[in-house]
Amino acid sequence: MSRNAVVTGANRGLGLEFTRQLLARGDRVVATCRQPGKATELNALVGHHPGRLRVVPLDVADAASRAALVAELPLVLEEDDRIDLLINNAGVLHSGERFGHLQQATLDDSLRTNAIAPLLLAQALVPWFANAAEGGGLPINQASIGERLDRQPAPFDTSHHPVIANLSSQLGSIAGVTRFGAPSYAISKAAQNMATAQLAKALQARGVVVLALHPGWAQTAMGGPQATDAPADVVAGMLGVIEAATLAQSGGFFDWRGQTLPW
Repeated sequence: MSRNAVVTGANRGLGLEFTRQLLARGDRVVATCRQPGKATELNALVGHHPGRLRVVPLDVADAASRAALVAELPLVLEEDDRIDLLINNAGVLHSGERFGHLQQATLDDSLRTNAIAPLLLAQALVPWFANAAEGGGLPINQASIGERLDRQPAPFDTSHHPVIANLSSQLGSIAGVTRFGAPSYAISKAAQNMATAQLAKALQARGVVVLALHPGWAQTAMGGPQATDAPADVVAGMLGVIEAATLAQSGGFFDWRGQTLPW
């Protein structure tokens, strides 16, 4: 059945590829990025998938921008629609960091964008998630943005749990540290992994699966020219992991092939 997905950082790289593959399988997508007017490839997809792709501005690290997205959802989604999948893809990697020259601003930006923003965005969108648990769920409350949604999203096929997929990195694995490198990115992804585990517990009763996914070394602007993994393969693999995920796996850390990664 057709499902509704929200993808952050959808203007390029893995976010754009997620959008392509979700549309190709028949899903509807709310694709977000900071500057939709400059998202040429993303906007080109709108004409190829009429009525199934909406491009919406979002700076994930900005509270006002997140609130604006939530306020716009009634216009973007139909009255009885819901969100089945959130892909927290947007992130930042500051290159060239060296010990002895670390900057607080860089660490702050990495933590704000890579760890705090996905958690707060998920919290803001939860009222729109289908409730796969029987007789339960979180209260619908948008008091933080001065709005209350006094209805539950419509139920859907509970053979598929709603999923929040946080794109993490093996660099966020504390057990996997072998050298000093990309410290602000690694620290923020380790923090994001804890946010994933916390969110999984918070949403367990609602039947929402929350995953931390390592996308490999993908051939994107962030991955660089030496990267080994094709974005199409990586995204197809992660979508496979998402489709197969169970509540028992919620809060887990997996690579794009479905292998469990150490914390």
